[in-house]
Amino acid sequence: MWRSCLRLRGGGRHLLNSPRGGLTASEGPGPKPPAHARAYAPPAERKRFYQNVSVTEGEGGFEINLDHRKLRTPQAKLFTVPSEALAVAVATEWDSQQDTIKTYTMHLVIGRSLRPRLPRALSLPLIQTTLCNTSLDNPTQRDKDQLIWAAAKFLDTDTVCCRVEEPETLVELQRNEWDPVIGWAERRYGVKIGSSTSIMGPSIPAQTREVLVSHLASYNMWALQGIEFVVSQLKSMVLTLGLIDLHLTVEQAVLLSRLEEAFQIQKWGNVEWAHDYELQDLQARTAAGALFVHLCSESLAVKHKLLQG
Repeated sequence: MWRSCLRLRGGGRHLLNSPRGGLTASEGPGPKPPAHARAYAPPAERKRFYQNVSVTEGEGGFEINLDHRKLRTPQAKLFTVPSEALAVAVATEWDSQQDTIKTYTMHLVIGRSLRPRLPRALSLPLIQTTLCNTSLDNPTQRDKDQLIWAAAKFLDTDTVCCRVEEPETLVELQRNEWDPVIGWAERRYGVKIGSSTSIMGPSIPAQTREVLVSHLASYNMWALQGIEFVVSQLKSMVLTLGLIDLHLTVEQAVLLSRLEEAFQIQKWGNVEWAHDYELQDLQARTAAGALFVHLCSESLAVKHKLLQG
C-alpha cells in the first residue's frame, strides 16, 4: 500500500519508506527511572531527542514518525490513528517543542495536579498523544458501555445542576448563568434535567439518562475517551454536551464550570500565580479534549494529492 508523508518542518508531502524500529511517546536518551517514579514525576525539561516529525499513512491508519522511527504506545503497540487530522494534531504537539521538551509551558499539557489521579498510561506530557495512547492500549480494559457510563455518571453531581441556597447573589448568578445552558440541553435532547439544592444532588429522570446514554452511544470508542476526559475536567455532562455541540466555546464552558470560584475571587480577590494558572490550564485541557472528540468523530478521510518532488 502506498504511503504518504506529511513533513511538518519541510512543508511538503512525498513517498517515504520508513525504517523499522520505533520510539515510545516517552522515549529519549539515557537511563530510565523506575516505573513508579516516571508515573508521578513532576514536570521536567528534557532535551529534544528528535529532529523531524512526520505523518505517514500505513495499512492500519496514520502513523507518527520521529526522525523516521515509528512512535509507539507505552505498551509498545504501533501508534496508529484513524484520522489524518488527528495524526497531524499529535505530530504538531511533538513538533512544537524546541531544544528542550518543556511540559509545563505547553498548551496541551497534563499538569502535576492531575497525574496522581490518572492511570499510568496517561502520565505523558501531551494530551492528544495521551488520549490516543489510552484508546490504543486501553489500560483499564473498558468496553464501550463502561466508557459511556463513566461519563454519564457525572449527571448525578453535574456542576450546573447542583445549586446553593445562599448567599442570594450567588443563587441569582447560578440561575442567570446556568439555567440557559440547562434549558438548551433540555430542548436539544428533548429531556428534563432541572436543578437542585439538595445535598444528595439533582434527581435525574430515568428517561433523561436513557436518552443521553443513547446519544453517547452514537460516538466511537476513541471519541468517548475524549468525552469522558472533558466531562472529568468540567465536572459536567451538560457543559460537555454544549461544548461538543458547539453551543458553547471553550472559554464559556470553563468559566461556567468555575462559576462559584469566580464568585469567590470577585469577592475576596485573585491570586494571580494560582488562579490564573488553574484557569489557563483547565482551558488548555478542555480545548485539547474537545478537539480530540471532533477529530475522532470525522466520518470522511482527508483526501490529498501527492506532490512529486
